[in-house]
Amino acid sequence: MATTIDLGNIAVDVVLKDIKNIHLSVHPPEGKVRIAAPERMNVDTIRLFAISKLGWIKRQQRKLREQERETPREFVGRESHFVWGKRYLLNIIEENAPPSVELKHNQMFLRVRPGADDNKRNEVVENWYRTRVKAATQELIEKWEPTIGVTVCGFYVQRMKTRWGSCNSQAQTVRLNTDLAKKPRECLEYIVVHEMIHILEPTHNERFQELMGRFMPDWEHRREVLNRLPVRHEDWEY
Repeated sequence: MATTIDLGNIAVDVVLKDIKNIHLSVHPPEGKVRIAAPERMNVDTIRLFAISKLGWIKRQQRKLREQERETPREFVGRESHFVWGKRYLLNIIEENAPPSVELKHNQMFLRVRPGADDNKRNEVVENWYRTRVKAATQELIEKWEPTIGVTVCGFYVQRMKTRWGSCNSQAQTVRLNTDLAKKPRECLEYIVVHEMIHILEPTHNERFQELMGRFMPDWEHRREVLNRLPVRHEDWEY
C-alpha cells in the first residue's frame, strides 16, 4: 500500500512492505523523499519518524539540488565528451566509411558519413558508449558472481532516463544505463554490484545495506562520487 505524508513543503511517499525495519531515502535530482515501512506500522508512527529526520532530509535535498547538470550535447568540433571519467575533445571527420569512434590522447575522433546531422552523430556515440558498458559489465559480472554467490542470467545496456540501473530479481537479470560509460569505472562497478545484490535482496532494507557493506565496504563513497557528477537534464529517480 502506498500513501503520502505532507511535512510542510516536503511530501514523503510511503510504501508499506513485508519488511522488518523502516527505511528512509532521498532521491536525485530534486530530493524526492521515500519511506519503506513494515506493513503493520501505522501512519502516525511513520510521520513521527519522518519529522525526526527532517534535518537530514533537508541536507540531502540541498546537496542533490546543487548537483551539476550536463548541458545538451550538440556534437560539434571541440565539444567536451567524457569516457570513464576522463574529458575528451570531439574531433569530427566526415568520410565515406562506416561510422566509428576512436580515442587518441585527449581527443575523441568521430567518423561519420558526409552530411550526417547531430542526431546521427549522437546515435553513433551512444552505440559506442553502449558497447563500452557491455564489455566492462561482462568482466565485472564474471568477477563478482563467485564473490556474491549469485548468477546473472542476462544483462542489458540501454539509455535510461531516470536510473543508473535496475534488477529483475526473479529473472536474475540486470539493466544498466549507457551513460555509465561517461563516469569513472568505480561507479560502474558500484552499480553492477548494487544490482547483483538485489538478486539476493530486492529492497533497500537493512539486509541489503549489510550485504553491500560486506561485499563492497566503500560503496557509499562510490555512490557519493557518482552523485556528485553531472547528469542529464532529466528527472532522476535512482
